Amino acid sequence: MIKVALRGLAGRKLRAVLTAIAIVLGVAMISGTYILTDTIDRAFTTLFTESYAGTDAVVTGKGLDISIDGETPPKPPVAASLLETVRGVDGVALASGAVIDERYTKILNSEGEAVSSEGAPTFGFGVDTAPALAQFNPLSILEGRWAASANEVVIDAGTADDRGYQIGDTVEITTLQPKRPFKLVGVARYGSVDSLGNASFAVFTVAAAQVLLEREGQYDTISVAAEEGVTEDELVAAIAPVLPATATVVSATAEAAEAVDEVNEFTAIFRYFLLVFAGIALFVGAFVIFNTFSITVAQRTREFATLRTIGASRRQILGSVILESLVIGLLASLIGLGLGILLAEGIEGLFRALGVELPTADRVFAVRTVIVALAVGVGITLLAGLFPAIKATRVPPIAAVREGATLPKSRLAPFVPWIGGLVIVVALAVLARAMFTDDLGTSDRLLSIAAGVVLLFLGVASLASHIVRPLAAIGSPIGRWAAFVFTVLVWPLWLLPYWLLRYGAWGPGPVVRRVVAFVGGALLNPLLLPIVLVMWLRSAVSSWEPEWPAEFPGVVPDRVAARTGGENARRNPSRTAATAAALMIGIALVAFIATLTNGMKASNREAIEEQIAADYVVTSLDGYTPFVTAAGEALEASPVPEVVTSVRSDGGLVNDVSTEVGGIEPDTIAEAYVFDWSEGDDSVLATLGTTKAIVSSNYAEDHDISVGDVLTLRSTADRSAKVTVVGTFDPPPFYPLIESVNVSTELFDRLYDRPRNRWTWANVPGEPTKENRAQMEQAISGFPDTQLETREEWIDREDADFNEFISFLYVMLTLAVFVSVFGMINTLVLSVYERTREIGMLRAIGMTRRQVRRMIRQESIITALIGAAIGLPLGIFLAALVNRALSEFDVRFAVPWIQLAVLTIVAIIVGILAAIMPARRAAKLNPLEALHYE
Repeated sequence: MIKVALRGLAGRKLRAVLTAIAIVLGVAMISGTYILTDTIDRAFTTLFTESYAGTDAVVTGKGLDISIDGETPPKPPVAASLLETVRGVDGVALASGAVIDERYTKILNSEGEAVSSEGAPTFGFGVDTAPALAQFNPLSILEGRWAASANEVVIDAGTADDRGYQIGDTVEITTLQPKRPFKLVGVARYGSVDSLGNASFAVFTVAAAQVLLEREGQYDTISVAAEEGVTEDELVAAIAPVLPATATVVSATAEAAEAVDEVNEFTAIFRYFLLVFAGIALFVGAFVIFNTFSITVAQRTREFATLRTIGASRRQILGSVILESLVIGLLASLIGLGLGILLAEGIEGLFRALGVELPTADRVFAVRTVIVALAVGVGITLLAGLFPAIKATRVPPIAAVREGATLPKSRLAPFVPWIGGLVIVVALAVLARAMFTDDLGTSDRLLSIAAGVVLLFLGVASLASHIVRPLAAIGSPIGRWAAFVFTVLVWPLWLLPYWLLRYGAWGPGPVVRRVVAFVGGALLNPLLLPIVLVMWLRSAVSSWEPEWPAEFPGVVPDRVAARTGGENARRNPSRTAATAAALMIGIALVAFIATLTNGMKASNREAIEEQIAADYVVTSLDGYTPFVTAAGEALEASPVPEVVTSVRSDGGLVNDVSTEVGGIEPDTIAEAYVFDWSEGDDSVLATLGTTKAIVSSNYAEDHDISVGDVLTLRSTADRSAKVTVVGTFDPPPFYPLIESVNVSTELFDRLYDRPRNRWTWANVPGEPTKENRAQMEQAISGFPDTQLETREEWIDREDADFNEFISFLYVMLTLAVFVSVFGMINTLVLSVYERTREIGMLRAIGMTRRQVRRMIRQESIITALIGAAIGLPLGIFLAALVNRALSEFDVRFAVPWIQLAVLTIVAIIVGILAAIMPARRAAKLNPLEALHYE
């Protein structure tokens, strides 16, 4: 039976290939994701390991142990005088202080614009490059030398290469001080890592870095090396007693491990995000495999019956079908595993196109990647092929002598609708628990949502066969006219020139007529010329013959072909439903994202419009990274605006709870920001001083805070203040532009070292004009990492950023759509084999090749429309469910009717394209041979 199964598989190569594509793409996505994220992990692990290779202990300021939105604030600096104290500790061989900042150092390009980092770190280093202290320097010089004076700089190789900087060039850099020129004296890289992604760095002398980054008399870290024979733990224990209460010391191993852990948290999120799309592709692929094996098992009824007649047992029949699944799954998984390397490059290229450069090193192909990819690929193939295999065992031996024998129905067949309905009820219950239960953890909630969605799709797919006939009846006229419109559109640019070129190559008639036809076709569409030339060469050197004579392309709908195609779609509802289900999932997910994000985008715009009354907005280049306060001060010094107000932001502890703390200017904030007060009014702002605060209503409710309560604020610089709540306000929950707890900028600047602005808003007399804009841009020109926009421009850019993210999601979902398209092609090809005698009969009684093609195309379009008819409402329903779960964020529910109409058109086009190959195969069937087909 093993030989029989393998020979049968080899005899159906096209079916095997089309089936395997679903697994190949899904496994490639899994392996590509692991390869890419493992490579990123290795890059950072190598970077941090090398950074601390010559270090045994690290002294830093004692910062707050907090994390806000997964980000830990930088530790405060320590006094420079502490370096000598550390050097005097017994067991210390060497010690060196360094300035390390990852926020404020922006390298400018030749046009004077900041090199965009897309939120990645922009390091500024002040490192002692003395040869005796080289072991503490994580950087390696590639060209030139280290900076020796305050006007010299070394930059990273990536920025130098991308921007064309050469040794000796003048490079402008902005820090906490306005931009200033430096002489480029060297190019370096971080350790042995090939690329830091979008991150950049500039290396100054220690003294220059302390001035530029406002660390006069301070170091961010002190790196310490132990004497021979002294362990890291012993060194840490020796240094700790001499440190002030504001400093701490840890081993270099612990410091590197902490840094690696932070990066691993990010890559884990990134990995799971990409694996979700791989899971979607494999889930769709499971439908394709199930449908393929179900059809082929049904087509091989007489073959299995014959095997049973000559002595094959049910177990052997089951084993042969499972063996086919195993071989297809294993080969497809191996191919997908290899393609994962290319897909990793493709994903990296996609992010690069979006402006995000990922860190790189040598590609990592871990054993874990091989095991997971093969296990998932083979497992899903076996699982999807199991039920058709079981069905094959029910073929009775007597079926071998029956014409048109079919598989007996399962005993569970009458209960399938009830089972499907029950699965849907369970799915809704699981989704409701995930959406509306407050005390669920994040992982539990995500897993419940995933399980609920999978069960919902399975339940709907199991019921789909019962609504195929009415949907096919509705879709048949739509499909006919959609095909007509498509034909009219492509006729002058594809159908007509293709026919003219083939007529010129092989048609009858005078040479002049054929030459004119050939030239006319080439002029109408030159892209078709190479195709026809290749066909001509192939026919000249082999026995292959092109499809000629061919009917002149027409555009008039053919009712007979359309009706026959519609009947074919309705004839086998289960097969049509299973084929449509694969496309249904892709369409449902696209409709879900389109509907949900449309509401989010509307909520985002509405939230901004409700809060902002300013004429102009100053932000960082990427729109969300805080920027230096000096930029806001420079704008305020300009005579053009009548009001300038800045909003600061940073993390801290409020009553020992991690919170984003804001700093506002009490006398001007109300002229640019619209407060929706719950308790109090604009007059309370004037009372803030350095002892009062205002908080958002939802924060007050969540933390049981009332007006009059005293809060204890503790900043990341480990400074504290007590403030009294004097008012509460209701910002739009979807996108609040100021923080939950807000104090005056006077108090904020006392609490935080190097405070940063989140926004700077400005009003001008009258309306914004080109003249006042130009003057204001000139005022902040010393800070090229900032940008000035009108209120409307800022809102439009927020929309554009949102649209870019949505486009990225659509690109990732195309993998699932590709799988469903191949599934449709596979099903149609199999249906052509199944109906070979029927097609031969139709051709014998007068159906033309064109009519056969149109019949197959009509069936494909109807199947695609059924997928859209089920997928669109399902996607909208899921979006409504999630929208309800997000009600606390005031997310609007807005159905994007135009986008959904476009999605329906795309589904029709998918149906047309999926039918091309099967239709051509059906049209080429020889009527006499087809009538004798078994």
